[in-house]
Formats: sequence, C-alpha cells, structure tokens
Amino acid sequence: MDFLKLALSIFIILPIVSITRELGYVIASKLFGAKETKITIGSGPHFFKFWLLEVRKYYFMYSWCSYDSLRTDAKLAHIIIYSSPIVANVSVAFIINALLANDMLDMVTFWNQFIFYSFYFVLFDAIPMYYPDGQPSSGRVIFDLIRYGKRSDFERSDPQLDTTTYED
Repeated sequence: MDFLKLALSIFIILPIVSITRELGYVIASKLFGAKETKITIGSGPHFFKFWLLEVRKYYFMYSWCSYDSLRTDAKLAHIIIYSSPIVANVSVAFIINALLANDMLDMVTFWNQFIFYSFYFVLFDAIPMYYPDGQPSSGRVIFDLIRYGKRSDFERSDPQLDTTTYED
C-alpha cells in the first residue's frame, strides 16, 4: 500500500502540483503582457507538447515557466510574477482543505498528500536561497528585487541541447 501511495505521489500528485505552481507564473506573467509563454515539466529530451505545456522524457518534479518579454517590465511586476507560484499553491491547498473539511471530496488520503506537496513546494519557493545548480528560488528573486532592486534570474540550459564542446 505504501508503494502505491509513493507511485501516486510521484506520477500524479507531483506533476499536478508542479503544473499548478507554473500556472501561477503563467497567469501573473500574462497580466503583465508576457509573450511566448511556455510551461516545461521535466528534463531531458522533448516528449510531447500541448498548447503551453511541454513535457520532457523525465517529467516529474522539475518544472519551469518561461516567456520572451513583458509589456510591463517593472520591479513590482516581477515581484508579483515571482510571488505567484506561492500564491497559486497556497490558494489551491486552502480550497482543497476547505472542501475536505466540509466533506465535499472523497479520497481523503490523496488530497492530504496533495496539500502536503503543495506546501512542500511553497516552502522551497519562499525561502530566499540558491539551489545547488545556481538557480535562485522565487523567494530569493523577490528578496533581491526588494533589497537590491535587481533580479537574480537564472537562464536554464539543457545540456542535451548544448552544442558547446570542451577539450581536456
């Protein structure tokens, strides 16, 4: 039974929580006129693309939202955009919790795991830190915008798509 819960978490709950998180970015960025918005789930080679969603071969838990430019490229716009995944996951978790509290949802274990992973993502989004690959958390970007007035963005690159070669 524990293996089934783990599989459910890895292959269903985590991707849904990731997409919820990234939809927060999409909605907020579209409010500020983002062009060419895309959500990428996973890493490695491209698996399929549907509308704004691009799924890669190794799809779970690694996701990001990208866009080319913003119509309103101001500090407050970026603070709102980088706050949006936190707001999206907290909002969805509170709605689900309210529905559970009012006995309006079945599969309580599934939804409790969903809420857990939503807050897990919120925690690691909100802490102002750099991840091991050098990527700043949303909290770090917000902190740098407020404290220093600049963004600490991270350009994602896919090693499989990189054509640079290095010699020993």
